[in-house]
Amino acid sequence: MKSMLGETLTAATVGPRGLDGDRLWAVRGPDGKFGSGKHTRRFRRMDGLFDFRASIGGPLAGADARTGGPVPEVELPDGRRFAADDPLGHHAISAALGHTVTLTPEAGIPHHDEGPVSIITTAGLRLLASFGAAEPDGAPVDATRFRANLLIDSDVVEDHWAGRALHAGPEVVLRVVRPLTRCVMIDLAQDAACAHGDLLKLLAAHHDMTFGVFATVERPGTLAVDDECFTR
Repeated sequence: MKSMLGETLTAATVGPRGLDGDRLWAVRGPDGKFGSGKHTRRFRRMDGLFDFRASIGGPLAGADARTGGPVPEVELPDGRRFAADDPLGHHAISAALGHTVTLTPEAGIPHHDEGPVSIITTAGLRLLASFGAAEPDGAPVDATRFRANLLIDSDVVEDHWAGRALHAGPEVVLRVVRPLTRCVMIDLAQDAACAHGDLLKLLAAHHDMTFGVFATVERPGTLAVDDECFTR
């Protein structure tokens, strides 16, 4: 679910549009725009979405009869859970947000901001530390702030991977396109990470407001935690 808290997977299927089910659904406001952390032609900032968690592995998750794609389960702040296509869930989420919304699957145009697969590396996180970035308590920046699909343990910062093929596991091949431009969402409180306030400013000052890269899918397949990755 776009702009809600997600889940950590041990394995995933990767298809032409990215990881199976990733951001396949979104929260739509009465103006027809989708909830996000920024205002664009298709998206509008919708505060409070990080209070909800979406999962394709929950007991209420299923398959969309129209598209065959997964229907996520959504957990509300009070612990109630609904399938994303359950109208009762739409009413409950609307009440929690204080305005009317519906949950809707992708239709034609992908819900991704820039591309199908987002990638960050441990080397990139260390680069952030060299800029003086840290959590408010002094701990290293929480990688979950960037809501990436893949976190790769690497000695090389991903900034210069544009144009390269990234082999992830024995099957998947991605084509890295360019760095990802970041927005205010990385500074918002989410899950275990409290509100930050300065991370986007640091990226603007030191890194052209980018962090991580996005890629397209050249060869689908499956990947899992601890799979080896390399670029060519």
